[in-house]
Amino acid sequence: MTKLKIGLVGLGKIARDEHVPAIAVHPEAELIAVASRNAKAEGVANYADLESMLASEPDIDSIALCQPPKFRFTAARTALLAGKHVFLEKPPGATLSEVEALISLAQEQRVTLYASWHSRFAPDVGRAKAWAATRTITRVTINWKEDVRRWHPGQNWIWEAGGFGVFDPGINALSIVTEVLPEQLRLIDASIYIPANRAAPIAADMAMETASGAPVTAAFDWRQTGPQIWQIIFEAGDERFDFLQGGDDAANTAEGEESGLSSEYRAMYRRFVSLVQDGKSEVDLAPLRLVADAFMVGRTTATDAFHD
Repeated sequence: MTKLKIGLVGLGKIARDEHVPAIAVHPEAELIAVASRNAKAEGVANYADLESMLASEPDIDSIALCQPPKFRFTAARTALLAGKHVFLEKPPGATLSEVEALISLAQEQRVTLYASWHSRFAPDVGRAKAWAATRTITRVTINWKEDVRRWHPGQNWIWEAGGFGVFDPGINALSIVTEVLPEQLRLIDASIYIPANRAAPIAADMAMETASGAPVTAAFDWRQTGPQIWQIIFEAGDERFDFLQGGDDAANTAEGEESGLSSEYRAMYRRFVSLVQDGKSEVDLAPLRLVADAFMVGRTTATDAFHD
């Protein structure tokens, strides 16, 4: 079978650490070129922008977009209009309306659009989903707390409007919960904490509930020092499923089972190639919708200035 020829746009940390290696090990995918203003990849053609890459590399089948979300719509639209399949890093866009526009355009162009949620491919997600499917969920508690200086050093874009702030990692937890629970969630209330010198939040609390009324709470915080916390507790009466370490809990990992962030990205590229081969798209907006709802109805509080 002919390999899927991929052009990568945006060569930041996540692209270098995860996208490039994931493509390299896929037997039916090949990285052809990279478009980046500030970096170059070894062993492939490099271009300053997407337009130059598309003009010079007509054999490219698909485009993987790894820029900050607020820049992604224009690039995705350009790629779709050129007849290319598109892989969107999470979150898939800065707004719901722009991603919905891309869904319609992909349908018109008859190409694949894939909105990736890497945390859904963590080993514990499938186990938690199977566990929840046979029980009545009575409560879900999310604690997602990490040190922004450790995971996003010097990334000023993430603090700008449209950069999502603490929701950039927090949306990973929401992508897990919306995958695991058999019912839809709705937001009830939110509190958003924004540093005095920034435009995006450093912390947020969310109160949600399932369609049957089970409470779901989330606490996101980028000020965590010491041990990092990526925890979701699913309760069903006296029973509980502890989703720890972002779903990569060594205690639950079976012998020979892939684990770690790299395994999640390898799984996403397997999914992307499969969707292209089947002529399908996959764009789940549930996690992004909850974040949008939090910004819409949440109470905003100014906090101390943050300096990287």
